[in-house]
Parts: sequence; structure tokens; C-alpha cells
Amino acid sequence: MTLSRDIPLDPHHSALLFIDVQNFSAHPKGSEFADCSDADFDKKYGWYFNQLNTRIVPNMQALQTACRKAQVEVMYTTIESLTLDGRDRSLDYKITGFNVPKGSWDGKVIDQIAPRGDEIVLPKSSSSVFVSTHIDYILRNLGVKQLVVSGLLTDQCVESAIRDACDLGYLVTQVTDACLTYSTDRHDNSISTIKGYCRQVTTAELVKELEGT
Repeated sequence: MTLSRDIPLDPHHSALLFIDVQNFSAHPKGSEFADCSDADFDKKYGWYFNQLNTRIVPNMQALQTACRKAQVEVMYTTIESLTLDGRDRSLDYKITGFNVPKGSWDGKVIDQIAPRGDEIVLPKSSSSVFVSTHIDYILRNLGVKQLVVSGLLTDQCVESAIRDACDLGYLVTQVTDACLTYSTDRHDNSISTIKGYCRQVTTAELVKELEGT
């Protein structure tokens, strides 16, 4: 048998995971941007929010709709501490200096792709969802073997999830135009770097694939 990453999704053994698409980092009023003046915000994050609002979020919505229709499990992880003061955060997050308190608005998935019904949301306090949540245990209980990844930031938490998922034995599909980071160069470098770990497709390609199932 020939082993390959380029295997179409089996909807009954697949899950879509949105990474950190939350108010903290995907809403202009999020705490990630609290220290920015209006001028600095536009200079540093204008391109990012333009891409997020005009291209990335609509692609995420298309993925979400297609996966729900095909009965693919839809899941979310957000940066959110298990405590108000963030004392449970990873050392790296403490050094970085941000904390998303338990139960805060910053920790909620953005309204545009809000979870529906009993879709699973996992708060994490490190870069990789596989390090600071029980997602591996949950995916195995769900019978998931193929993981579709979309989210923020391409070169940080998205990359971390892809690498860890691969090492744990999942077949990973990254939707390249449903991930984003703060510059084109950073995004493109990440996509190129991580391609050896996963199947890479566009939103349109994956939606077409799911419609075929």
C-alpha cells in the first residue's frame, strides 16, 4: 500500500479546526491591539484586517458551511486562560505578556463564525492546541483521523497545530487561503515551510471535494 497525505476527506472521520479566530486577535477592538493608536493600528494592522474581512473570514464561513453540510465535525480553539489572572499560562505566553482571562469577551470566537449547537470549543494557554488541551483524546473519541486546519496566525499557532497533529498520527489538510498572519511574506514562508507535513488546498478546492461526498 502506498502511503500519501493527498487523500480526500472521509467526512465521518474528519474534523475542521478553527484556530484562534477570536475577538482577542481577529476583532479591531481586541486586547491584542489595545496599546495601538489609530495611526499605528492602521500602519501595523491595516493590511491584516483588510485581508481578514474581505477574504479570510468569508473563506472560513464557506468552509464552516460545507463541513456542517457534509457532517464533518466543526471545532474551535481559542487563546484563553483557565484563570482570571492567567497564572496557568505557558511560560512563553507569560513572557510575551498577554493574557486572555477566563470567560472574557476576548476569548470568544468572532461572531462571523460563531459555534452552533454543541460544537466543541477548547480554550488553550499555549501556542499548540495539542499541548494545552485534551484535543488528541477528544479527536480519538470522535473517531477523527483527518484534521482540516484554518486560522490565525499562519506562522505561529497554526504551524504548531499542524506539526503536532502530524506527529500524533493525523492526516492534516491546511486550507491555505483560510489562514492568515501579519504580512504576505510571513504567510508565504510558513505555507512553504509546513507543506511537507500536510496536504495544502484552497477553500474552493475543499468545498468542491466535500460537495462530491
